[in-house]
Amino acid sequence: MHAQETTFSKLVQGEKQFQVPLYQRTYSWSEEELKRLWDDVTELVEDRLGGQSPAAHFLGSVVLAPGRITAGGMQRWLVVDGQQRLTTLMLAFAALRDRHRERGESSRMKAERIHNLLLVNGYQSGDDHYRLLPTQADREAFAACVDNSPRAGGPGNVGNAYRFFLRALTEGEESGGERWTDAVETVLSDLLTIVEITAAEGDNVYRIFESINNTGVGLSQSDLLRNYVFMCLPTRGESVYRNLWLPMQELLGPERLELLVWLDLVVAGNSRAKQSEIYRDQKQRLEPLSGDEAALEAEIASLARRAGRLMRILDPAREPHPQLREVLERLSRWGGQTHYPLALHLLDRVDTGDATPDDAALALTYAESYMVRRLFAGLSTTGSNRVFMEMAKELEKDGPRAEAVRRFLSKNTGVRAWPGDAAVREAVRARPFYRAGRSNQRFQVLRRLEESYGGSEPVDYARARLTVEHVLPQRPAQQWYDLLAEEAEDGQSPDELHALLVHTLGNLTLSADNARLSNHPFRRKQEILDASALRMNQKIAAQERWGRAEILARADELAERAVRLWPGPVEDTLPADDEWTGWKELRAALLAMPSGTWTTYGDVAALIGTHAVPVGQYLASKPGVHGAYRVLTADGRVSSKIPSVGGRHSEAPRTLLEAEGVTFDEAERARRSHRLTTADLAALLGKDIAEDAAPVPDTDAEQQAAAGRFEALLRDNQTRQTVAGVLEALRFWERQGGHRAYGRASETSCSPVIRLGGRLDSRVLWPIAIYPVTGTVEVVFQHLKRRPPFDDEPLRRELMTMLNEIEGIDLAEAKLDLRPSFPVEVFAEHGEEICAVLEWFAHTVALSEARRMLDDDPGTY
Repeated sequence: MHAQETTFSKLVQGEKQFQVPLYQRTYSWSEEELKRLWDDVTELVEDRLGGQSPAAHFLGSVVLAPGRITAGGMQRWLVVDGQQRLTTLMLAFAALRDRHRERGESSRMKAERIHNLLLVNGYQSGDDHYRLLPTQADREAFAACVDNSPRAGGPGNVGNAYRFFLRALTEGEESGGERWTDAVETVLSDLLTIVEITAAEGDNVYRIFESINNTGVGLSQSDLLRNYVFMCLPTRGESVYRNLWLPMQELLGPERLELLVWLDLVVAGNSRAKQSEIYRDQKQRLEPLSGDEAALEAEIASLARRAGRLMRILDPAREPHPQLREVLERLSRWGGQTHYPLALHLLDRVDTGDATPDDAALALTYAESYMVRRLFAGLSTTGSNRVFMEMAKELEKDGPRAEAVRRFLSKNTGVRAWPGDAAVREAVRARPFYRAGRSNQRFQVLRRLEESYGGSEPVDYARARLTVEHVLPQRPAQQWYDLLAEEAEDGQSPDELHALLVHTLGNLTLSADNARLSNHPFRRKQEILDASALRMNQKIAAQERWGRAEILARADELAERAVRLWPGPVEDTLPADDEWTGWKELRAALLAMPSGTWTTYGDVAALIGTHAVPVGQYLASKPGVHGAYRVLTADGRVSSKIPSVGGRHSEAPRTLLEAEGVTFDEAERARRSHRLTTADLAALLGKDIAEDAAPVPDTDAEQQAAAGRFEALLRDNQTRQTVAGVLEALRFWERQGGHRAYGRASETSCSPVIRLGGRLDSRVLWPIAIYPVTGTVEVVFQHLKRRPPFDDEPLRRELMTMLNEIEGIDLAEAKLDLRPSFPVEVFAEHGEEICAVLEWFAHTVALSEARRMLDDDPGTY
């Protein structure tokens, strides 16, 4: 085999084609892998635009085997390993080409250069036209992206990757301009290096593939560093290991030790340090000391002291100072590692006497406020890690650390801005807080607000089993809609007003009685809330009614508490942002929509925290917004106020939607099954939603209580035939060895689940969730795509196809990564057919589990 280092552009240019063999799995990179690659790309772009000459970034290897040469002289190569990297880069360049095209004639030449040199063989036809030919399951989706057809960016992993890059490029260009996009092209073409490994003709390529993909346990970054350090300590090594390294290693464990070594670099001023490359960076830092054992021992001693400080961050109960311990506990509950570099820097200074514990606590309070206020305003977490990594080297000046932290965070601009009081007040009033950040972060905000009331009886949050509750229910009964109809304004429907209010902070509280509260009328909820130990619930219970006025009044009251609890930036240094955050979120949502879908002005408005009318006005005044033609009226019609799309899409909205696969009826209404709701849009943007899981109740008593609630709701809201069909299907599922699990949201849902490994095993799979009040059955593709074996896209497609063969079920292919639904009434007439699908699902999971066990232990069977 022959190996050489090359770049992507050099690898793929020329009359050649890379063909992925059929024995390889389909394209499987998720948002996590894509984001990791994009973070590396943007870092190189920033270096290049900053005048630096960044070193190339090693992307990995590609193993190729020569195939036959076509009659036209084109060389075929079999991709033995590395198809995920090749496919990803091809899709990134397809998105970059289309971004150039959207800019108009001025960038046409750039687009055509990418297309002809990197994506296609211009003089070949059919499959030979494409420089990369994926496995058959991916070819149609991949070809749509390369050809820039109307179906480009559809459902599935290929379409998702294309949309990811198109969104990232569009958002980056908004702040960096065309120069930024050109720098991205240079990085993708010339600064991502690949080791090309070429097998000889006649080699057994499948054997090579098996050998490469056999798992093994390699050395960790900290293992490599330890080996290097003790190689440089020939006389002191045994003592240093026994007294310093081993106690530190036992205190932290392997993963935390790697975290410490990374933080050690960051606090020392290396704001570009990556956890995946800590060995290289630490070795480079320590090499000048390699001949001085005393100096090297001092470095290990310093690292060992920092290990104790890191444990105070990870386990704040170890922190002796009460105020500092309290804020470290809040940050620990917030989750994530964003605050770690600053916290470690401050604990360094406290322990050396250069800062007081109170000053460090106030500094960390400002850091907490920066993250909480950005959550309120709906600002992305992108860039926050870099802000805190860069902070340590900026705080070496004299003076109080807290004031230095506040001024540093205040001077951040654009996407890194720290929202002021006015922005927080407006966001609390209008934005859908329930869709902001992660569920634990939303919980912590509500917990802190509750604690600010100073209740006489402290709440044991560890045991209370509190969850976030919507006072105005997510799925309200008719009495709630009657109330909302009285308050709707500006032509709003009760549905639209409900969507605007339901997820705002003013409508949210904490409760351990989520299931009891359900979607009951407010009078019943009052009784339960009034008996709560939480002051915020007692204040809600004191209201005469619960509608728009009450929700907004409570939002204003909570906003005033929020600006006091989480102090803001230095106002005179805070730059004014000339564009509302919601419009940026709107553009991101439209870029994330798969081809073949549409949404409404009201759905978008509820997502970003405004009304449908301003959304329509914005889109009408901004003809260049990508995907604007996918936004329709509430009944699925094209608005007369939206002109034909210009630029890349120069046709009428209906024509474009029909080309993507959306059909219209005789009344010119788009097919409802292709509509994306606010929840769908939020899922596409990666917003965490509390109802994401189908929890398994902890005890038999809970199981029985939940079953009783579900069946009562089912009988109260559905026909006798539907009830019989649903319950028979669930009994059939149990006869197959499955179980039932019940959701803990206000409407008790039921999911047929498979527990893998026993009752206490956390791995569960479920194909559907049945909602008895609203009468819908969700097919949970959104969750299946992250769980074997249904992370394999063809299996999810097969499940969708089987369901669509049942009369009354119409799942749009474009929703393959979401949670499409069908009416529960289908169980009344077609219960046996649904049971057949459930049996197939159970059999598929059992077969996959047997294969997994055989792979783990060949002696099992």
